[in-house]
Amino acid sequence: MPTRILLVDDHAVVRQGLKQILEGPLEDAVFGDAGSGAEALDQARGGDWDVVLLDVSLPDRSGLEILKELRQGQPKLPILVLSMYPEEQIAVRVLRAGANGYVTKKAVASDLLTAVRKALAGGRYVSPSLAERLAMEVGAGTQKAPHETLSDREYQVFRLLALGNTVKSIGEELSLSPQTVSTHRSRILEKMGLTTNAELTQYAISNHLLE
Repeated sequence: MPTRILLVDDHAVVRQGLKQILEGPLEDAVFGDAGSGAEALDQARGGDWDVVLLDVSLPDRSGLEILKELRQGQPKLPILVLSMYPEEQIAVRVLRAGANGYVTKKAVASDLLTAVRKALAGGRYVSPSLAERLAMEVGAGTQKAPHETLSDREYQVFRLLALGNTVKSIGEELSLSPQTVSTHRSRILEKMGLTTNAELTQYAISNHLLE
C-alpha cells in the first residue's frame, strides 16, 4: 500500500519542494495537493490520506481553523502543521488544537522527514527546543502569558494590529467586518491589560512574536 500524503500550501513551489524532500526517502509515497482551505477540506474528505501537511497561512481561511475542522470530522487523521512563524509564536497553540506536530519552513529536510514518519506511526513530533519550552512551562505552573489567553482569531488580529495594520485592512485580510475587528481589538486589549496599539506592538516585540 502506498503512503498517501496531502500537501496543503498556497504556493505551488512550496508543495513541489515538500514533495521532492519526501518522495526519495518515502519511496512508496503518492501525493495530493491543495492551495486553499476549501481545497484542503474537499481533498481530505474525499481521499484516504495517511498524513496531511498543512500550512498555517492560507488565502481563504486560517490553517488553524482548517485543522480544527478536520479534527472534528477525522479525529484520527495525522496532521502536521507547517509555518514560516518561529515555534515560540504559534507552535503550542497548534499542538493544543490537535496537530501531530509543528515544523517551521526553516527546518532542515531531516526534521521534516522525522516529523512525517512520527505522524505516520501515530506519534507526535516536537523539536528539542519546543520540548524544552513545554517542560519549562509545566515547571513554571499553569499561569499563561497574556497573549496565550487569546482565542485563535484574537491572536491573528493581535499580530496584525501589532504589525501596524489598520482595522479596515485586517478586516479585508481575514474576511471580517471592521466592526468585528474592532470588537476583537477591544477584547484583546482587555485580556492583555493594555490600552493602545502601540502597547500591543511593544508587547509583541518584547516577546519575540513578530520575527
